[in-house]
Amino acid sequence: MKVFIIAMDKEAEPIISAMKIERKIPCCRKKVYIGKLYGETVGVVICGVGKVNAAIGTQIAVNELGAETIINLGVAGGLNGKVEVGEIYGISHAVQFDFDLSEINQTEIGTLDECKTNYLPLNTCSAYPLKRIGTGDRFNDSRADFDLLTKVLNADIRDMECGAVIQVCLYAKVKCYAFKIISDVAGSSSTIGQYQSNLLLCFDTLKRELENIVKSVN
Repeated sequence: MKVFIIAMDKEAEPIISAMKIERKIPCCRKKVYIGKLYGETVGVVICGVGKVNAAIGTQIAVNELGAETIINLGVAGGLNGKVEVGEIYGISHAVQFDFDLSEINQTEIGTLDECKTNYLPLNTCSAYPLKRIGTGDRFNDSRADFDLLTKVLNADIRDMECGAVIQVCLYAKVKCYAFKIISDVAGSSSTIGQYQSNLLLCFDTLKRELENIVKSVN
């Protein structure tokens, strides 16, 4: 089964509306749905914002729903001129930019203790341009974070869930795809202001591309 991991109700609404819901399964205070979407049985876990919530939601998808493929969907912030507001991108690699063992292990920022490299690879398809994402438990206009993400980690996009989702999938040996729709681009103006202004545009993109996403992953 394909299972969507989505942080917020408003991000999940385009998918829930398109589904024929067959079951609702409350689990660990998360909303879990199973139903038909474009002829397929799929699951949706609305996990909540942040890395811990994302990890819990992904583990629920694996353990409770028997997920064979995880699809992380949501809005995200752009970091450079390679992405545009309202457009959707596939994620090829994810790093947790707020994870740092460099002073202990002399590893690059974002390198998990059990890994040799900081970026973890995701499954990909050819439906959308591929970008690299930095994940952290922060939503801000911090110049320090921006410099770390762009000058050190060379990320194109930032979010608060994807890195944790792929970490769980890696250990559970489950396929993981991620698609992010850009709600704001750093340096243009207030990140929060852009985010609030562009949400409806992003949701329209998701509605338009949802069937293509479902049929592009395996």
